[in-house]
Amino acid sequence: MDEALIVANPCEADGNPPPSFRVIAVTSGKGGVGKTNVVLNLALALARSGQRVLVFDADLGLGNVDVLLGIVPRYTLSDVLAGERRLREIMIQGPEGIMILPAGSAEWDLTALSPEQQVLIQEELERLSPSIDVLLIDTGAGISSNVLFFAAASQEIVVVAAPEPTSMADAYALMKVLAQRHRETRFRLLVNMAKTRREALEVYRRLLLVSGRFLNISIDYAGMIPADDYLPMAVQRQQAVLTAFPHAPSSAAFRRLAEVVLEWEPARHLKGGVQFFWNRLVTQA
Repeated sequence: MDEALIVANPCEADGNPPPSFRVIAVTSGKGGVGKTNVVLNLALALARSGQRVLVFDADLGLGNVDVLLGIVPRYTLSDVLAGERRLREIMIQGPEGIMILPAGSAEWDLTALSPEQQVLIQEELERLSPSIDVLLIDTGAGISSNVLFFAAASQEIVVVAAPEPTSMADAYALMKVLAQRHRETRFRLLVNMAKTRREALEVYRRLLLVSGRFLNISIDYAGMIPADDYLPMAVQRQQAVLTAFPHAPSSAAFRRLAEVVLEWEPARHLKGGVQFFWNRLVTQA
């Protein structure tokens, strides 16, 4: 990307407010921490707040956003990358008006996108950007090239961690790799499946402590989602917990999380790497 594009943002130069749309990657250092559940319920909570939400299942080759909702997509991202469909043609409508870009499952050729495929996805998302307010990217887990690409290309990186040692270690490893390879310096931490608020804050404290010693990054606390029996019950029903059990403690937590997300300041400038919607960020006044 041209360095001039990174520093010259007319939204700042002429005093106009920055664009209000948000591109948020929800990621994790390891699987099994409920990341996709977080994405779906956050999407619903944001939609109920009047946001036009697009969920991009970017766990390529192992996508399961559609599975959690009991939806069988006719086309997936593999059809787009094969040149047979456009992103707008594979979009499916989820509950309460959210839109979903399905990744498909068991697609081994998608596990590591080529640079040409990354550009194609970026261009296709750029065409969709005028019709959405929030793009939620459900990345895979770990530090694969796809995970790093989608996280680095987003304005906000939400790292989901559970209150257990391997999850915390892997969350730290993910942030370390993104900091070292992609110069990411700011992360949001969401603690999922916590028994208490104190337990969630302890996860945050530990990650702050170790990152303060070894990494030059900031970690903001995005909140916590409590462990309750309603979440697995909703999964069995192939529904979001917000829909199936709106009065569950986890549902209340997702509503609070949406409020927190909407309070985040929209990005006022581009990060150092390539970002989704970079052209719109630069040209919109």
